[in-house]
Amino acid sequence: MAPKAVTFPVVLAVFTLCLLFAASATAHDYSDALRKCILFFEGQRSGKLPPDQRVRWRSHSALHDGASAGVDLTGGYYDAGDNIKFGFPMAFTTTMLAWSVIDFGRIMGPELGNAVRAVKWGTDYLLKATATDGVVYVQVGDAISDHNCWERPEDMDTLRTVSKIDRNHPGSDVAGETAAALAAASIVFRSRDPTYSRILLNRAVKVFRFADTYRGAYSNDLHSAVCPFYCDNNGYQDELLWAAAWLHKASRRRQYREYIIKNEVILRAGDTINEFGWDNKHAGINVLVSKEVLMGKSPSFKSFQNNADAFICSLLPGTNHLQVQYSPGGLIFKAGGSNMQHVTSLSFLLLAYSNYLSHANHAVPCGGKSASPALLKSLARRQVNYILGDNPIKMSYMVGYGTRYPRRIHHRASSVPSVRVHPARIGCKAGSRYFFSPDPNPNVLVGAVVGGPNTTDAFPDSRPFFQESEPTTYINAPLVGLLAYFAGHP
Repeated sequence: MAPKAVTFPVVLAVFTLCLLFAASATAHDYSDALRKCILFFEGQRSGKLPPDQRVRWRSHSALHDGASAGVDLTGGYYDAGDNIKFGFPMAFTTTMLAWSVIDFGRIMGPELGNAVRAVKWGTDYLLKATATDGVVYVQVGDAISDHNCWERPEDMDTLRTVSKIDRNHPGSDVAGETAAALAAASIVFRSRDPTYSRILLNRAVKVFRFADTYRGAYSNDLHSAVCPFYCDNNGYQDELLWAAAWLHKASRRRQYREYIIKNEVILRAGDTINEFGWDNKHAGINVLVSKEVLMGKSPSFKSFQNNADAFICSLLPGTNHLQVQYSPGGLIFKAGGSNMQHVTSLSFLLLAYSNYLSHANHAVPCGGKSASPALLKSLARRQVNYILGDNPIKMSYMVGYGTRYPRRIHHRASSVPSVRVHPARIGCKAGSRYFFSPDPNPNVLVGAVVGGPNTTDAFPDSRPFFQESEPTTYINAPLVGLLAYFAGHP
C-alpha cells in the first residue's frame, strides 16, 4: 500500500512547530548583539573621525576624496573589506538603517542614539554626493587599483578616482536608491532635527526628479568602474518605484501615490518578488507599500499586498511556492556571494510584514492555508539565531558575539596592525603578509557579520575565501531592525 501523501496544512503545521522550538532553543542576548551590530558601522567610517569614535583602532582616512573633481566627498562608509566608497550599496545601507529606526527605533533603548548617528553618517555623505543639481557622485576609488593592494585605509595611496552620473550619463538605479535613502532618513529626523529633515526631503525630491527624467542604468556608462562589483543587473525600474514609495511615505504628497499607481505595471512591481538587496528592491517595494493597504489607508495599492503575500509564501518551506533554498541547518541560501545579505534583508521583510499584518489582524494565504504573523516572526528569529550561533558548527557569524566567531575576516583595516600599534606606513604589497597569515586579525571588528557558510553549513575562517569571510554594511543594516525587535521581544 502506497504511503499517504502529506498535505500542505500538515507540512506547514510541522514546520511551524519546528520554528517555534528552534526559536526558543537558545537564549541569545539580542541587546548585546544589537549594540555590536551598530558599532560595526563606526569601523567602516571613512573621512575625519569624530571625538566620540568608539572603534579606537581606526583613524582618519581618505581626507582628500573628491579633490580631483573639485568637490568634497569625504566621509561615508567603506562598503566591505576594501577601501572603496561605492554609492549604490552605501545608499541602500542608509535606507535600511533608516527603515530599521523608523519601524523599530522605539524599542532600541540606549542604542537608538547610535543607530541615528549611523544613519546620519550615511546621509551627510549622500548630501555631499548630490550637492550639484543634475549630478550624483556615485563612487570614490578605483576598485582594480584598490583590490591589487592589501593596505589599511589610513595608509591608502591607491587611485581615488571619482565617478559620477549626470544628464548625459544617467543612473536611475543609484540615483533612485539615493533618493530613497534621503527620503527615509528625513522621517528619522522629522522630530529629532526638523531643519535637517527638510534638507533631506528636499534633496530627495530633486534627486528623484533627476533619476526619473534621465533614465538609464549607471553601469552602462560606468561599466569599467562599477563592474563586476556593483553592476546593475536588475534594471533601474525598481529603484524608481522604491524611491517613489519612500517619498510618498515621507512627504504624503499625492503626486508620489499617483506615480506608484501609474507606474506599477510599467516599472514591473510584480517582477522577481522574492528578491531584495542593494540591486533588487521588488520585495521591499511590495512590503513597504502594503502597509498602506493593511492600515486601511490606500486600497488602490491592493495589488502590492498580493505581491507581498506571494513573497511571503515563496519563503515558506514545505509549500509549493518555495523559491529559496535552505541549508541543512536551516539557513536561507541564494546563489552568489555574501549570502548573509539575503538572510538579513529577507528576514527584515518577514519581520516588518508580520508587524503590519498583526496590526491589521491579517494572515497570509498560501495555497489553502494561512501563514500567521507569529509564523513569520518565528522564521525571522530562526535566521537571526542561526547567525548568532544556533547552527551545525556552533559558529556565531557576528564578530565579537559569543565565544566562537570568525577570527580571520576578509577586511584590510581589521587584518593589518592599526596605526596606533604600528604608526609607520604599511604599503600596498607590504600588507600581503597579513592577508596570507594564518593568525587571527589583530583588530577585532566587533559586530561585523560575514558572508557566512555555504549550502552545507560549512565555513572557512580564512581571508582568501572572501565570499564567506567578508563583512558588508548591507548585511548589518537590516539586522539592526531585527535585533532591536527581538531584544524587545525575547
